[in-house]
Amino acid sequence: MQTQQRKTLKDIAKHAGVSPATVSLVLRKSPLVAPATRERVQSSIETLGYVYDRAAANMRTRATQTIGLVVCEITNPFYAELTAGIDDVLDRAGWVAFLANTAESPERQDRFIARMREHRVDGLLLAPAEGTEPAIVDDLRRAGLPVVQMLRRLGRGNADHVSADFRLGMTLAAEHLIRLGHKRIAFVGAARRASPVRDRTTAYRETLARYGLPIGPIVNCLPTREEGARAIGELMQGKASDPTAILCYNDLCAFGALLGLADRGLAAGRDCAVIGFDDIAEAALYRPALTTIAIDARHIGEEAANLLLRRIKAPNGAPESIVLPPKLIVRSSCGGNPTHR
Repeated sequence: MQTQQRKTLKDIAKHAGVSPATVSLVLRKSPLVAPATRERVQSSIETLGYVYDRAAANMRTRATQTIGLVVCEITNPFYAELTAGIDDVLDRAGWVAFLANTAESPERQDRFIARMREHRVDGLLLAPAEGTEPAIVDDLRRAGLPVVQMLRRLGRGNADHVSADFRLGMTLAAEHLIRLGHKRIAFVGAARRASPVRDRTTAYRETLARYGLPIGPIVNCLPTREEGARAIGELMQGKASDPTAILCYNDLCAFGALLGLADRGLAAGRDCAVIGFDDIAEAALYRPALTTIAIDARHIGEEAANLLLRRIKAPNGAPESIVLPPKLIVRSSCGGNPTHR
């Protein structure tokens, strides 16, 4: 049986009645092609069964229109929203991402980045694993790979970075509890060795000190449901000195705290106020609904993707740091009147 000959760019051009250059522009999603012409070329592509040889095009342009996306904790719904924002921007621009989850392992992270470089990604979006050496960003940039850090920041050098103002977020949460009259405010979930933990812990300490309140107790557990629930056993001893309010590192930890309180017959918002951080979708649906700090993961992802695309086009441009403002979302778990601030 005779094998069908592979269709070429010239075949498409002849069938559509346009030049090969016009077909090339359509394949590269150029805005220079009129809509009617674009539709005619697309129709010819489908009729003739043409398949774009992207590998060959990449060899010609030395670009793959792919980026590496490395996140540290994909099981957290926050990172799902972050990834969705990144994907929206890349899809509109005609780019795609290779996604890898390090599960907080720098060794896994190194392997994933090495494999992505083998596939010649044009840039890297990195939410660094706990314990990542700061030199990794400079090493990749020297190798010619643009990198944008997301959320966590490595070292103190100048590098592209997109995040939220974690210090302001924790300050808003602590001040809200203080306005409600709380004087014994605990902080739960501070075990990670990463810049957002340092920012939130510092803001917690500074805010309480500024109002003349005692610091702590601080429970240095992982910011998970399970650890948040266990922390309640450590905090609530049935004593007059038990905290009346709990600030949690993230919403998952706060969900665990709510469960831990319920297991002890205590009601969040009545017996103890609880505030989370992130405002993932489940926070509004939980019972009681969780007061939290919204930092808009999807928006962070969009800004990070746009910044990386800019950096790929201008690799020698000045580093950018984008810090998005947080918002206090008041719901039932802290006992205040539900509103947005």
